[in-house]
Amino acid sequence: MGTKRKQHSAEFKAQVAMAALAGDKTLAELASVYGVHPTMISTWKQELMKNAKDLFERGHKKAADPQAVIDHLHRKIGQLQVERDFLAGQPAIARLLKGAQ
Repeated sequence: MGTKRKQHSAEFKAQVAMAALAGDKTLAELASVYGVHPTMISTWKQELMKNAKDLFERGHKKAADPQAVIDHLHRKIGQLQVERDFLAGQPAIARLLKGAQ
């Protein structure tokens, strides 16, 4: 049976990438200290360098939690369906909805 892939936290990845950026140790030394492959360390270091500018941008909020956005949209859909059903009961609006559907 194959081995399960290890999942590393964002904090761990940042710590290892910062150590790689410091340049005090080689990738091979860092790999033996942290127990990850040197290629992973290099990838995390590149990702850190690529996204570091986002930390200092002003006027931009963090991206919203995807599940919170989905929940908000589901609530909005429900609200719109209720409003549509209410308006469908109104004679003038019902004629318009029937013509539009």
